[in-house]
Amino acid sequence: MSLYSLIRPLLFALPPETAHRAVLHGLAGMARLPGSGPLLRALGGAPDAALQVELWGLRFPNPVGVAAGLDKDGVALAPLLALGCGFVEAGTVTPRPQPGNPRPRLFRLPADRALINRMGFNNAGTAALAGRLQALRAAWPGAIVGVNLGKNRDTPLEAAAGDYVAALQPVYALADYLVINVSSPNTPGLRGLQARAELQATVSAVAAARARRVEAGERRVPLLVKVAPELDEAALADVVSVALDTGCDGLIATNTTLSREGLRSPARDAAGGLSGEPLRPLALRSVATLYRLSAGRLPLVGVGGIASAEHAYALIRAGASLVQVYTGLIYEGPGLIRRVRRGLVHLLTRDGFSCVAEAVGTAGRT
Repeated sequence: MSLYSLIRPLLFALPPETAHRAVLHGLAGMARLPGSGPLLRALGGAPDAALQVELWGLRFPNPVGVAAGLDKDGVALAPLLALGCGFVEAGTVTPRPQPGNPRPRLFRLPADRALINRMGFNNAGTAALAGRLQALRAAWPGAIVGVNLGKNRDTPLEAAAGDYVAALQPVYALADYLVINVSSPNTPGLRGLQARAELQATVSAVAAARARRVEAGERRVPLLVKVAPELDEAALADVVSVALDTGCDGLIATNTTLSREGLRSPARDAAGGLSGEPLRPLALRSVATLYRLSAGRLPLVGVGGIASAEHAYALIRAGASLVQVYTGLIYEGPGLIRRVRRGLVHLLTRDGFSCVAEAVGTAGRT
């Protein structure tokens, strides 16, 4: 029996958002205690060379990261990394701080191993995150941290591109990669930015802002787009086309879903985006489709319902070079990261792969 299995009933007795904040700030507080670093790293376990992934000029110690939404404001990045994550994605952050949607806005669905959230991009803004990233870089220069960017709720859709560009500016020099989030279901109209013309305009504007930073002598930070699981093949083909046309460096599949098919938990009718086990087949399908449509030219990050090494491996074999967890951590605890990594080493060895890159996309090969 793990320690988390003893703690989880206490956490689940609290309102979901209260428990979430308590864990994040508890991790942050623990990381500040003298001698806590080695303890957290011991929980994460030793690295394994077979899990290293080289992508976008970065060397990920392993392909298992934490998805955006878990630590929006970057308050616990260091302890999350110490637990053995290969990378962490902060955000979603917007140019200006905003409170998000009214509470309650986070719901557990234990019978479905799922969550529903309608947080609404609650965050302290990119300037505040930049300060925390600066401190992290000083303390942990080798850490890989992405930043997920969104638009403010009160910004009209036709002006959304300006918000993404504004959000980019404070964190550009501090992020290892940047994500354009056009797929959250909790900001009215946001998913409309996934349509081809709107996506082209948005990504082009952000890519142009990046080009200006590069021309000024800064490094080229990889730019990704995060998509919704409901997109059909034609819509995904448009996403791939826009991404290739605009110099986008990769895609994240997927965000949360509005589907409620097959749910059993009492909170199943709550409004918001669904994550966890019910999202897994949708994410797997999206990753496989994007990999096929792009012919492997666009690196993919797979996210949705990962609660075991087998789940992560299925996404890798479908075409994902990296994977991310979120809801699985709520139900399985921080030990999930180490179990997934250990299991991936076993699965790669079993199937004759010497590294993660050799397994990417192999499910679609005959």
